[in-house]
Amino acid sequence: MTTSHYIAGHWVEGQGSDCISVNDPALGQPFAELMAASVSQVDQAVAAARSALPAWKSTCASERAAFLRGFAEQLGQRREALVTLQMRNNGKPRHEAEIDLDDAIATFGYYAELAEQLPSKNCTVPLAAPGFTARTRLEPVGVVGLIVPWNFPLVTSAWKLAPALAAGCTVVLKPSEVTPLIEQAYGQIADALGLPAGVLNIVNGKAETGAALSNHNGLDKLSFTGSNSVGSQVMRSASAQCRPVTLELGGKSAIVVFDDCDVDQAVEWIVAGISWNAGQMCSATSRLLVQDGIADALLPRLQAALENLRVGNPLTEEVDMGPLTSQAQWLKVASYFATAREEGLQCLAGGHALDREGWFVSPTLYTDVPKDSRLWTEEIFGPVLCARRFASEEQAIAEANDSRFGLVATVCSADLERAERVADALEVGHVWINSVQAVFVETSWGGTKGSGIGRELGPWGLSAYQSVKHVTRCLG
Repeated sequence: MTTSHYIAGHWVEGQGSDCISVNDPALGQPFAELMAASVSQVDQAVAAARSALPAWKSTCASERAAFLRGFAEQLGQRREALVTLQMRNNGKPRHEAEIDLDDAIATFGYYAELAEQLPSKNCTVPLAAPGFTARTRLEPVGVVGLIVPWNFPLVTSAWKLAPALAAGCTVVLKPSEVTPLIEQAYGQIADALGLPAGVLNIVNGKAETGAALSNHNGLDKLSFTGSNSVGSQVMRSASAQCRPVTLELGGKSAIVVFDDCDVDQAVEWIVAGISWNAGQMCSATSRLLVQDGIADALLPRLQAALENLRVGNPLTEEVDMGPLTSQAQWLKVASYFATAREEGLQCLAGGHALDREGWFVSPTLYTDVPKDSRLWTEEIFGPVLCARRFASEEQAIAEANDSRFGLVATVCSADLERAERVADALEVGHVWINSVQAVFVETSWGGTKGSGIGRELGPWGLSAYQSVKHVTRCLG
């Protein structure tokens, strides 16, 4: 049994009713267990964050920046252990786990730099009216709850934790019950750096723990990344208390391939967009829109590329794609394979679970998928790609935008003017042109429509944890 809750600067055992099994998805077997935090322990964590807030928000910006750089350095020192844990608990291939860790390190370094710039953001505001002066102060929003998902643990938590600490907030972090171990590194690092007790608190658990945190009246803000179904519950909790939220939710993103593309290059971008993290990404480009003039050449090569992906256990094999992270997700993807058979979809590759131990599925491609198919409209969260053909630029834009989601998109074209024009017309939060999904900490992350509220990363990520105060003084 693992002790996994970090409250007020101390590691404590869980007192909740849920026992959490931590699984190796390549084997379909547990390798650790922990008891969830109780509702009372969530109360304790929020109280600790509340108690630590006055001193932490008064800490000079350069001191907070030093702590953030310490997090980045300590993550690097734990590199092999964290990469291996990602491979074992998430099923990520080594190269993906390494990129995740580098992303987390870069995030803490970036927000250390922004923290050092905070004093200059408090500035005088010119007024047209005589006889008054005004100035702006950017202040921490207060105590924040951070609820993070299982598909990118360590990374998503860094995207929230680093800007929150930089702004001067104190936090209660709840990792996913599917991947509860890796975020323990943040508590261990807090101990190593001497971060003041209560500034960072970590509580693990299932739905009961998450509800206790999202409903807690001691929070000033909550930031959630996860499914739309849970996100709507979080939003209802926030509305009951008129509390601000940041929500990063689902996606059903399009990749648009025009007929002037190099076919092999286009295949590379398409495969990366659907197979990274075994397709378990809110940003997975799972809807392929391919222009008529290139479709007949592209689809067979895409089929071959998907069939040639090496799928296996990342701890024992050189693989391109690992297993799905949980049995629940494996069963969900399998249900979509069954739906595809019921709908009579044309399957060019995959379309089935793999006959081996663990939670593996085949990289899958369906073609000429109707727009009313559940596989075209619903987020599957697996390596399942649905393709349709289009004739014109206008049709491609219309079909790409015909979704209740609006997170990301990719445009592939040798005509860069057209690519930029299409990118501007797409109703999403982030567009890649002729690229894999490279995410940089300096850019924003978040979507439109049903893909969420607010933005993470970049200066927008810091602003999410700040409130704006104006001080106006009469000179008379």
